[in-house]
Parts: sequence; C-alpha cells; structure tokens
Amino acid sequence: MGTRRRRFLLAAGLLLVSLNLRPSMSALSPVLGAIRRSTGLSAAGAGLLTTLPLICFGLLAPVAPRLVRRRGTGGVLLGCLVVLLAGIVVRSTNYAGLFIGTLLIGMAVAIANVLMPGIVKRDFPRHVSLMTGLYTAMLSAGAALAAGTTALLARALGGDWRLATGAWALPVVVAIAVIVPLRSHARPETETTVFSEPTRTPWRSPVAWAVTLFMGVQSLEFYSTLAWLPTVFHDRGVSVVSAGLLLAVTNTFAVASALVTPWIAHRLGDVRVAVLGAVLLAGIGLAGLLFDPRHVDTLWAVLLGCGQGATISLALMVMVLRSSNQDEAMALSGMAQGVGYLIAAVGPTLVGALYDVAHNWSLPLAVLLALLVLQAGAGCLAARDRPVTAAAGPRPGA
Repeated sequence: MGTRRRRFLLAAGLLLVSLNLRPSMSALSPVLGAIRRSTGLSAAGAGLLTTLPLICFGLLAPVAPRLVRRRGTGGVLLGCLVVLLAGIVVRSTNYAGLFIGTLLIGMAVAIANVLMPGIVKRDFPRHVSLMTGLYTAMLSAGAALAAGTTALLARALGGDWRLATGAWALPVVVAIAVIVPLRSHARPETETTVFSEPTRTPWRSPVAWAVTLFMGVQSLEFYSTLAWLPTVFHDRGVSVVSAGLLLAVTNTFAVASALVTPWIAHRLGDVRVAVLGAVLLAGIGLAGLLFDPRHVDTLWAVLLGCGQGATISLALMVMVLRSSNQDEAMALSGMAQGVGYLIAAVGPTLVGALYDVAHNWSLPLAVLLALLVLQAGAGCLAARDRPVTAAAGPRPGA
C-alpha cells in the first residue's frame, strides 16, 4: 500500500475511532431521568454513574504507554474498541450492568484517549494542527450526536432508554470493522514498535504540570456541563427533549470550534492568544446562563460550545506541541489526562452538591465561571513555546 494512501486510511480510521469515544457517555445525560425512574437510582447514584468514567480516565491514563510498549498501538486501540462495545451492551441489561458497563466504557475510553496525541505525533508530525482539530472535532461530534438524538430515539422506541443507549454500539462495530483491515496493511514497524522509556519524566516539569492543570480544569468544565446542562435548561422551563437538543447545540458548535481553533492558533503564531479567546467565549456563555433574565438559552449554548470546543482542542494540541517525540507525547498525555481527568471527576459531583446547598443554579454556575480564571492562567503557561524536557528532571534510575 502506498504511503499516501496508507496515511489517508490511517487518518480516516483515527477519526472514526474518535467519533466513538464520547457517545457512550453523552447518551446518558438526556435520559438520566428515565434511568432513575425505571431503576430507582438515587441522585447520588446518578452522580456516580456520570463520574465513574472520569475516575477511570484518571486512574488508567498512565497505564496506556505501558500497554502500547507491550502490544503496539494498533493492538491496544482495537482492544479498546472491543471493550467499549462490550461496555455499551452490558450497560443496557440491568441495574448491575448499568455500573459494570459504565466501568468498562470508562476503561476503554481512558486508554484510547491517551493514544491519540502519540499517534498524531508519530504519523502526522507535519500536520499537528490539522489532525488535532479533526480528531477533536470528531470527539465533540460524537458527543453532540448522542446528546441530541438519544432522547428522541428513546421516545421512538417507546421510552426504552436501554435500547436507545445500546444503539450506540452500532458505530463501534463499524469502527472495529475498519480498524481490523487497517492493521493488516500497517507497516510492521508501526505495529510492533517497542517504545523506549522517556529519558526525562514529565512529572518533574513545570510545563507538564501547566498542561495538566489546563487539561484538568477544562475537562471539569466540560463534563460538569455535559452532566447538568440539560437539567439547567429544563429547570428554566425548557422541555426534556428541547434541553437535550440545546446540549446538542452546545456540542455541535464545539465541533466547529475544535476544528478551526488549532488552525487559528497556528496562524496567530501565539497559542496563548487562542487560549484567552477560548476561555472568554466559555465565560460569556456561563455568565449568560447565570445573569440573563430573558433566558436567551440558544445564544449561551452556542457561545459555551464554541469556548469549550476550542479549549479541548487547545489542551490536546499543547500535549503534542510541548513534546519533542512520540514517547514524550505519550508520557505527557498519560500524565495530563490521568491527573486532569481526576480533577474533572470532581466536577459533576461538585455541581450537584452546590445545587443541593443553594437550591438553584446560581452558585454552581458562579463557581464554574470563577474556575475559568484558573483555566486561563494554566492555559497561558502551557501554551508558552517551551518543551517539557527543558524543565524536567531525569527519569529516576536513568
């Protein structure tokens, strides 16, 4: 297979995998009420269900580079898709399956998340901005598609949330069918490369910690709104289906924003400007939800989506830009996503707890708005043109 054709197919496969990494999670939010009614799930249980994948992201992300060294990128990626498929199916069975399946989904997506920056660094070193924008857009597109259609699908299926959420197994099957032949056409060195241990550890690098904090806070903001935004809209007088569609609007504009932001950042020549612009957009969206008495919800959904899509793509982009090779990109990705998603896991529960205290959404939204200041500061530090190794200490034992 020619190099150009192989890269095109690899890019297509990468984007298809990315498309499948968020629907299994965002599909739950629009039907969470139906799940609670049919299973007797408590509010705390619903919060755990939303948070469990993020805990998996945090705990398992650092394991991904070790798996790749043993099994190769393609083998691990295919394994992630198989486990993801199993998780979606198991989650649609019964009460216990709801949590077991969610755990399997979290495990699969946690590992796959970490692989992406390394794959971009290795296979598309001259097109980092383009590929980061494309695969981040696919992440947001998958989330938007599931958020916008799952409630409608459940209604069409007689209110059966199990069938509606289980339907997202189908695109995973398609991704597996595409990845399997791609592996057979891959170059041997691509599939069997044994990654060397990085000569320096990102855990001692201030730059890596800035990347990690930026990743963590933007993920906290994203998953908090993913979990609660439909409820916020519903409490403002919007129907359940319309609330799900507004979440889909948020994620749809996040797709467009994630796609163009890396290109804009590249054209600006200073990623820090893009970071500040992205955080400002998200801030206006949250402030609108907090202070707007007329409830211009569509406008705030659009601005919030643009800001969040931009910050997600920038967080993934700086993981690649601050790394000098694929080993470093994988190590930094494991650290940033491991610690970052543990930070993010606090978000949905924190928002729910703040709502219980205040009995309205003003306090939770104000806290999310204040956290954007921390996000902007960490993002500007992470976006400085300085590699992780410039400040990292030597690997222990090296």
